[in-house]
Amino acid sequence: MAGFLSAEWVAALNDTLSAAGPPPLDDPEIPVRFVFEFSEGPSSMPHALSFSVSATGAVAEVGDHLAADAVIRLSYSDAEALSDGSLDSADALREGRLKVRGDIHGLVPLLGWLLASK
Repeated sequence: MAGFLSAEWVAALNDTLSAAGPPPLDDPEIPVRFVFEFSEGPSSMPHALSFSVSATGAVAEVGDHLAADAVIRLSYSDAEALSDGSLDSADALREGRLKVRGDIHGLVPLLGWLLASK
């Protein structure tokens, strides 16, 4: 398996997102963008992963998206654990390991969709 946030990992994630079907959006006419920001990660690794979600699907790309509707901040190790399934997102949120700012209204169903598409 490709390393977390490597080009191969992002390509595999996008393949999975492409196959997942349409995401649950409150208003299919309005795309949603959110960014995962990673703290305490290796300096050689990306510090963020952005998702652009529309009625036709979702695309992930390394880096920030300046027009993000919401930003989720978490440690690099927690992000890696979420991606491999060794950390549950509900537990991470309940334990305060995820900090969310911005419009989180539409984020919860999208996160559930993302996790289910793995």
